[in-house]
Amino acid sequence: MGAPQKESPRNLLTSLVLVFPLFILYQVGVLFTLPMLNGADFVTVLLFSTLALSVKGYLLFLAVVVLAFGLGLAVLKRTQHFNGRVILPVLLESVIYALTMGSLIVLVMTRVLGLSSTLAAGLPDQGLLTRLVMSVGAGVYEEAIFRLGLLSGFIALFDKALGMSRWAAVLAAFLLSSVAFSLVHYLPPTGDPWSFGSFTFRSLAGLAFATLFKLRGFAVAVYTHAFYDVFVLVLQ
Repeated sequence: MGAPQKESPRNLLTSLVLVFPLFILYQVGVLFTLPMLNGADFVTVLLFSTLALSVKGYLLFLAVVVLAFGLGLAVLKRTQHFNGRVILPVLLESVIYALTMGSLIVLVMTRVLGLSSTLAAGLPDQGLLTRLVMSVGAGVYEEAIFRLGLLSGFIALFDKALGMSRWAAVLAAFLLSSVAFSLVHYLPPTGDPWSFGSFTFRSLAGLAFATLFKLRGFAVAVYTHAFYDVFVLVLQ
């Protein structure tokens, strides 16, 4: 049972290898969509908006990131194994989740909660390339921050530090990280207008991504998020 687990998209080595092309695609795409930046991409916002980094400096930053990524893979390869055969299954699985997730959330909202599922239209005045880049960035950065970082951090805090039971720690972490994920979409200056319907939709989406992250791994959560945003913001 150990070997299949090590080769699955749930291990960190496999997830990082699968997600890294999306990260590079987004970071290069940023150069063609400035000054538009993903609100959850705190690193790039810091580099361009706060530090006023030049394009040359930004490319140097990316080179350092690629080097750090390579070193991280070298360390992980000592204990984990990457199998390229998981790439296509991960992509197909993520496409299926992305195509069905929105409809299921709408069904829960309208039939169970009795709420409107209308979302604020994101990026209405931006071009196709900007929408595509932002979709990829959302998949990478929002999953890294809210699932890999916040969800995992909350579980560790509630379970290990505060001594909560495992199921209570996971439930609390799911709820808090999903609410935080929803709320960040309304932050100024580029946030959407507030509505309870859109807040609920995004909170449920956060729960869906959290479930994928825990059950299927970081890579599946990232690609599902990216594909979903591409379907909504680009193809529609």
